[in-house]
Amino acid sequence: MKNRIIRLYLIREIAGIFLLGLTIFTLVLLMGRMVKLMEMVVANGVPLPDVLRLIGYLLPSFLVLTIPMALLLAVLLAFGRLSSDNEITIFKSSGLSLSALLPPVLTCAVAACLLTLFVSLVAVPWGNTGFKQFSLEIARTYSAAAIKERIFRDDLPGIVMYVDQYDEQTHQMSRVMIQDERDPARPLTIFARNGVVDSDEKTGSMRILLRNGSIHTQDNKGGYRLIAFGDYLLTTELTKTGPLVRSEQDLGVGELLQAARSPESTAQRRNKALSELHSRFAFPAAALVFAILALPLGISNRRSGKGAGFTASILVLLVYYVLLSFLRTLAEKGSFPPALALWLPNLLFLVGGLGLFRLAVQERSLRDLLLPARRTA
Repeated sequence: MKNRIIRLYLIREIAGIFLLGLTIFTLVLLMGRMVKLMEMVVANGVPLPDVLRLIGYLLPSFLVLTIPMALLLAVLLAFGRLSSDNEITIFKSSGLSLSALLPPVLTCAVAACLLTLFVSLVAVPWGNTGFKQFSLEIARTYSAAAIKERIFRDDLPGIVMYVDQYDEQTHQMSRVMIQDERDPARPLTIFARNGVVDSDEKTGSMRILLRNGSIHTQDNKGGYRLIAFGDYLLTTELTKTGPLVRSEQDLGVGELLQAARSPESTAQRRNKALSELHSRFAFPAAALVFAILALPLGISNRRSGKGAGFTASILVLLVYYVLLSFLRTLAEKGSFPPALALWLPNLLFLVGGLGLFRLAVQERSLRDLLLPARRTA
């Protein structure tokens, strides 16, 4: 009964900090995309519900990283607080060993691991594919709305457009200037008194009908031509009209296996598919590794407070992801086996965590191991 109460107490302590850390880490990663997403609302007139839908598609790719990160922070801060408040000492004096505190930590770690595994295998391919498809629909639907008065628009391929006056309801333009450099050998400068713009959602193109204007062009030999027109239709592609290009991050496990085993795939394609496949399982396993590593690290921060626990978690995450990114790059280039590259950081951190946990059970620190003479002096 006593052990059950303590386990529930530890789980509740870890869960509270985990939810807070998950929210903070996810928001930090999301902030890198928020500027671009807010530009879609302000500049292109994309409705806020559509932007929130895009954020929903992005969340799985963030959660794969932030769930293990939040668990590491939660275990570090939870056991750091227990240690600083001498609750660990009370547990030991009541007959509980440090090993008895490991099951509730592993319970939280397994739950985080299974959640990350579901996100990695199911939600990430769904989210990445949905984000690309919906971004394509937004680009086709709201392309005309991106036109603003007295502002140069340069997001069209090879075209810069300036409109002095624009009616958002009728899409009518007045005093238009267009620099068309899609053909570098024959650039065009177009002036028109007025015009109208609309987009074709099916073909992913934008049509600009200009009226009462002139075209100025200069060839490579220095020749100059001026052409006056009554009506001039200019069509430009907003997005590729071919099938959606899916990268390895957009594929499911079965598709990754097929790409890795297909004789038609290049060596680089197979390496990337294998690296992505192993990462789908290595990231969830990192939650277990971080929990085992964080427990002894949290206990060792007896007097350092929450600041030291947060700093320690950031350092561990920095070393882990830098090492993982380096090895994954080598694996994708064929310089390192993908399986070993993606699992080696987990193995190294697991060995380090078990070693630190053994020292904590023996009530020894890493300093005692490195300087045994100082301990006996």
